Amino acid sequence: MSTNEVRTNDATGARVDTKLEIVVIPVSDVDRAKEFYARLGWRLDADYDNGSDFRVIQFTPPGSGCSVIFGKNVTGAAPGSAQGLYLIVSDIAAARDELLGHGVKVTEVFHDAGGVYAGPDEPYLFGRLRVSGPDPEHRSYRTFASFHDPDGNGWLFQEITTRLPGRVAGDTTYASASDLASALRRAAAAHGEHEKRTGGQRDENWPDWYAEYMVRDQSGKELPQ
Repeated sequence: MSTNEVRTNDATGARVDTKLEIVVIPVSDVDRAKEFYARLGWRLDADYDNGSDFRVIQFTPPGSGCSVIFGKNVTGAAPGSAQGLYLIVSDIAAARDELLGHGVKVTEVFHDAGGVYAGPDEPYLFGRLRVSGPDPEHRSYRTFASFHDPDGNGWLFQEITTRLPGRVAGDTTYASASDLASALRRAAAAHGEHEKRTGGQRDENWPDWYAEYMVRDQSGKELPQ
């Protein structure tokens, strides 16, 4: 799929959110892996050991909604066989410098050679030939850097500064509880007017309406009526 194409789901009816929560990575030395991922600056969420034949460790990268787990008897995959694990960053140079500062070996920044899928380099999203330096046109999605954990599991930074249309609803964050409360009050007032225009009937889908209003309110887009 090219970066100009967007696929949509035209199915109608209720949709249940399905969120990717965990990626399992196979390692040979659990403590060595734990030290490595802690050195990346990732958050340690859990380290459970039953004292005999099972151990699971969970880490979450900064700002990620998805975590990774590894341990003893958590997967039958061969250590190091997890490849093409993407970490999305808005500033690849800064992300790379941070890992170098933690003593982690990271490749130079690279971009693709125009869809060359044969070559000596490790495969990645846009081919198998890596050209040194960032994408000449500074296109979103097209600049990378890669690194490996001690077992050889392969990670890639991918720089995304502008998402494809329709890819996300928008990044909606609030600096404080007070800011969030203010946004909720604005949404509540606007929704009250919305219910008046629809005959004063209670809107059972008000959470969806609030969410849409708050995303648009913060992004400066036209507000729902």
